[in-house]
Amino acid sequence: MLFPVYWMLNVSLTRTADMRRDPPSLLPLDGTLDGYRAVLQQQLPFLGTSLLVALGTVALTLVLSAPAGYSLAKLAPRGGGAVNFALLVAQMVPGIIMAIGFYAIYLSFGVLNSLPGLVLADSTIAVPFGVLIFAAFMRGVPDELLQAAKVDGAGTLRTFFSIVLPVSRNAAITVSLFAFLWAWSDFIFASTLDGGGSLQPITLGIYRYIGNNNQEWNSIMATAVVASVPAAVLLVVAQRYVSAGVAAGAVKD
Repeated sequence: MLFPVYWMLNVSLTRTADMRRDPPSLLPLDGTLDGYRAVLQQQLPFLGTSLLVALGTVALTLVLSAPAGYSLAKLAPRGGGAVNFALLVAQMVPGIIMAIGFYAIYLSFGVLNSLPGLVLADSTIAVPFGVLIFAAFMRGVPDELLQAAKVDGAGTLRTFFSIVLPVSRNAAITVSLFAFLWAWSDFIFASTLDGGGSLQPITLGIYRYIGNNNQEWNSIMATAVVASVPAAVLLVVAQRYVSAGVAAGAVKD
């Protein structure tokens, strides 16, 4: 499983002249940093765009999914079961089908090649997952806690913001992490909705190194290594929160 990661690092340090050596070199003994110089010179704007899109997706996903999860878990709305089923179905729709629909809509409204357009598109993948995670976690919040808040005069919104949301930290971190990773690694929406714009994410930045007659493999792999660092750091830092958030609601008392 880790071999592709190792090979990505190896190729990112391999000279262009040694790319087609047979047998290939297992270690970059005569390595070069040309690929990483290309990243610093050419890819930083793409990394910045990816960061903006990913953070925007996280913010929009939390704003929409946390209240929706609270409603499904504690307010028992009419048709809640149908909503849960619809959220599951929404995650099964292929991304390319959604991208085509978004393209037609964005073209009509003139929002192609824009950061808000990419944020909205990426959020459609993250929000259904986020609602299900929040709902599962918030079902475990004791009803006695909410009743005590109601006795003290707190309304529905006050209870949500002051009681339920603070104790749902693990779920919020889990949803934020997955939303960030989905937006950070997205290629289908980016190539369809922002392929010709000036603000392109890193997935399209890597693609610029692939031509009909030439592939700059050390630059491609160096960019992939740099793009993988934020995701790897987030996974390591948030690992215990993610485990708690995903497991929430799995066991009932």
